[in-house]
Amino acid sequence: MTEKGMTRRSLMGAALAAGAALPLAAVAGPAWAAPVADVPAARRLILPAPTGPHPVGTVPLRLVDRSRPDAIAGPGHFREVMATVWYPARDVRRYPVAPWMPTGAFRVFVADAGLSELASMGPLTAGRVGAPVRRTVRGLPVVVFSHGAHSHQGDHTIMVQELASHGYAVVTVAHQYDTYTEFPDGRIAVPLDDAQAPTMPGDFAADLRFVVDCVERLAAGRNPDADRKELPAGLLGSLDARRVGAFGWSKGGTATACAMLADERIRAGLSLDGPMQMNPPLAGDLDRPFMLMSAEFTRATDPAVAAFWSLLRGWRLNLRAQGAAHVSYGDNEALFPQVAKVLGWSDSQLQDVIGTLDPDQAVRIQQAYPLAFFNQHLRHRREHLLDGPSPAFPAVTFLP
Repeated sequence: MTEKGMTRRSLMGAALAAGAALPLAAVAGPAWAAPVADVPAARRLILPAPTGPHPVGTVPLRLVDRSRPDAIAGPGHFREVMATVWYPARDVRRYPVAPWMPTGAFRVFVADAGLSELASMGPLTAGRVGAPVRRTVRGLPVVVFSHGAHSHQGDHTIMVQELASHGYAVVTVAHQYDTYTEFPDGRIAVPLDDAQAPTMPGDFAADLRFVVDCVERLAAGRNPDADRKELPAGLLGSLDARRVGAFGWSKGGTATACAMLADERIRAGLSLDGPMQMNPPLAGDLDRPFMLMSAEFTRATDPAVAAFWSLLRGWRLNLRAQGAAHVSYGDNEALFPQVAKVLGWSDSQLQDVIGTLDPDQAVRIQQAYPLAFFNQHLRHRREHLLDGPSPAFPAVTFLP
């Protein structure tokens, strides 16, 4: 999950403990809302509920970028990614709850992790698959999300569904060959090593730019899904493609910076402890708002982060939560303490994974600061939380 060389088992164990969900009880729904198996709620890990006023809907999409041939898949194949749209919804009661990972991908994920004792404890998300969209006159501002290396598109579900509950459409993308995901025809995608499929931050960035293309198609009332499946009521024409932001974690944070430098349609960007390491290095002035939420990759310790900071010519902000680890700005902070109790970890073992930042405060930080950032720069609402240190978040420091 980091770019510092974790083993595959430790990587998978960390990601699994972040809350890989088993499928849920079967509920009647559209054909693309796959039925899921029942697991008692009392046995599950728990994700905190979003704080916004709106219930959350979600729908997966299969997207094919026909401008990018896929040499790994072979002649006649093009870059293919799974994406998921999260959005403010209405009338959600009869729609099934979305799994944290697709069922087949989750099974492979569990097998690789060697942590089957957690298999029946996956938490529920707040998303209801296929629920109708809560439309607005102006259209929903959009944020696209890029996951970390060898991770998956659900690894920041707390943050994603928080934004959706406050009126954003959030599109998460599963970067093929560097992720676990499942396609509608049952194919399971797993991360490949660099010898098989070198997937660089630039490849992630190209995926983000393609997803923005698809956002524009949705905004214009066109269905970008490669299978042309039926979309939730109200989704077509509900997005505002003039208000698009992006954020990413780790490698996805680097990709966010790369995509913004190349694509002016992305109006604001947020990196969650991105190392900003690319070959060739990131270059060019960026005059649009950008925020760094640092943990292990800081300007003081990593020259690539400092070099990227020097490229920022517009509004910029660098925050750091004291005691944060690389995984602290994601679902891990909410779920690892629960896993530690199940597996009998000591306090020091838990802190080795999530750092010394209080987990409850870590969750509130990841709910509050990204929302404030995108509110200020996509909705043009003044957010005093971004003006300086807040007594509500004593761990958060503003780096000069």
